[in-house]
Amino acid sequence: MRAITFNAAYWLLSIGYVLAALPCLTIPGDKAVRWLILQYTKSMRWALRTFAGIHHEVRGRERLPEGSYVLAGKHQSWGDGFLVYPEIENIAFVTGDHLEKFPFVKGILQKLGAIVIDTCGGGEKKAASLANGTRQAAEDGRRVLIYPEGHLAPVDYHFRYKPGVWHLAKEMGVPIIPVATNVGLYWPQQSFEKNPGTAIIEFLPPVWPGEDKKETMALITKMVEDKTAELVAEGRGTTIRKTELIPDPRNGEVAVPPVERTV
Repeated sequence: MRAITFNAAYWLLSIGYVLAALPCLTIPGDKAVRWLILQYTKSMRWALRTFAGIHHEVRGRERLPEGSYVLAGKHQSWGDGFLVYPEIENIAFVTGDHLEKFPFVKGILQKLGAIVIDTCGGGEKKAASLANGTRQAAEDGRRVLIYPEGHLAPVDYHFRYKPGVWHLAKEMGVPIIPVATNVGLYWPQQSFEKNPGTAIIEFLPPVWPGEDKKETMALITKMVEDKTAELVAEGRGTTIRKTELIPDPRNGEVAVPPVERTV
């Protein structure tokens, strides 16, 4: 019953806010649409708490710098965006062009300043769409949310972290803020089922994109996955362990389990 009630609220809220946003598309500027989407994400938090029994806790706000930065988030669930979005002013996000296929959504994404990646045009078009979006985000002084794995990862697994986050931060000249979470314990990936509990997101210390892309990506991967493993252990009520994550040799495209070593 919990899952049924929440999922009904999810679709009603999503459709309702999209329809409410349509008149805002004719208003100059982006303030009206951005305010409406902020209310949408807050309403979804309320629905998670009220119908699914999923509360939330945010840690590490004091680590967020002034000005622009790039958020490199762990992507365990459709729900993690609802936890992050209301915490960051002037936020934009990176998404694939599949969202544009939903009715009216393309106009909303444009108003929000989303960086829409061309996922069907090959490597050159992907790079071009990221570069164009990056330039606009830099001009607008945005904070940008990106999920480096590019996939919804099950709890205890991770995909290879793609270097788009490094290119984005390097081009903008801003730090990267790694973001860990355990929301997948309560709303796994796209699952219909929901589990009650307290979902945590934690902003980690800033990382400046160094000249060595591989070193930067290895550091971000370790920071996010180590802290995520701690948050997952906390959510399960088990011993917190130090986690060494072994990348998948097959280009990292298939999720691999972490190797856990008790401290």
